[in-house]
Amino acid sequence: MSGLPDRLPDHTEVLVIGGGVIGTSIACHLAEAGVGTVLLERGELGSGSSGTTAGVVRTYFPGNTLISSLATRSMEAYHSFAERTGTDLGLERIGLLVLFTEEQQVEEYRRTEAAQRAAGVDVELVTAAEAARLNPLVDEGTILAAAWVPEAYACDPAAIVRGYADAARKAGAVLHTQTPVTGIDPDGRVHTPAGTIRADTVVCAAGPWAGEVAAMADVRLPAATYPIEMLLTDTPAGAAQTTLPMTMHPSSLRIRSWGDRILVGMGRPGADESREDWLRRVSHHLGSTFPELADNHLDHGWSGNLDISPDGMAFIGRDPSRPFLYAAGFSGQGLCQAPAAGEIIRDLVLGKQPWTDTAGLTTARLPGASAESA
Repeated sequence: MSGLPDRLPDHTEVLVIGGGVIGTSIACHLAEAGVGTVLLERGELGSGSSGTTAGVVRTYFPGNTLISSLATRSMEAYHSFAERTGTDLGLERIGLLVLFTEEQQVEEYRRTEAAQRAAGVDVELVTAAEAARLNPLVDEGTILAAAWVPEAYACDPAAIVRGYADAARKAGAVLHTQTPVTGIDPDGRVHTPAGTIRADTVVCAAGPWAGEVAAMADVRLPAATYPIEMLLTDTPAGAAQTTLPMTMHPSSLRIRSWGDRILVGMGRPGADESREDWLRRVSHHLGSTFPELADNHLDHGWSGNLDISPDGMAFIGRDPSRPFLYAAGFSGQGLCQAPAAGEIIRDLVLGKQPWTDTAGLTTARLPGASAESA
């Protein structure tokens, strides 16, 4: 059920644009804090970026302890998600293995390990042989070492959206699906094919459409759209009884168990690359790192679009010149940060100090950003 009311209310304290994991988390956190909240989704709930990922929540993000801290806080929320929302996420611990093929990657790990642990991440450096034990498909001769993170879980992204949406409604939020935003006026009037609603505050959580939505409000939000395709391949007979951890290679190749098959991701073809050439490139990396998968046929799984930022880190903040907040550009990491992002936006709306310093999350962090885009 979409929960679509007959008509838009005339006014709301906060209007959330976007009904994926980020938007529904924000709506839930706001409504539970007593804030009048309406959410608009252009399609069905969870039909955007939330449904295009590998379905894994993790705490470790190499090279970025701020993201790791958001992910760690979010993981805590997911462990109590069923108790809070009544929705079971079906969390299955699979672990995360980040492979290192160059000495500088190992040195970077060692340099940042203490900071990652301070952010709450349970991570350790393991040898190539230990990595091959954790994922028997890894050719230990092709890597130097790996980071091992036991706190990584396969989950159902649709359940996250559903749980937050149900909890938001229970707390009084109104959710409209099939309601795209067509215009945003300076006075907070938001236009849709279903009518116009005036909002005291607008929150943009529109995923791949976030930049477009922000532009309607004359706000610069440099979140771009990045298409991805997920592939499936057969599991070798020898590994059929093993649940493979989420395993990430520096080439951006990643695999994990997916039922009785293996999920494979590595973006989409480049601008001047055919799909056939891209598949050959994926196959090359796959066979080099996981020899038992060499020459395996790659089947199309699903495809979609992600919202990405220039530096791969989400934008979460407030425009200083108008009541417009944003949570977008999660670059495929939205599942891992949705609960924390919802908390931050809630606190910003309420005028409270969020649990973490958000300066590094605003658009002002980008080179050349003006104070007006903070």
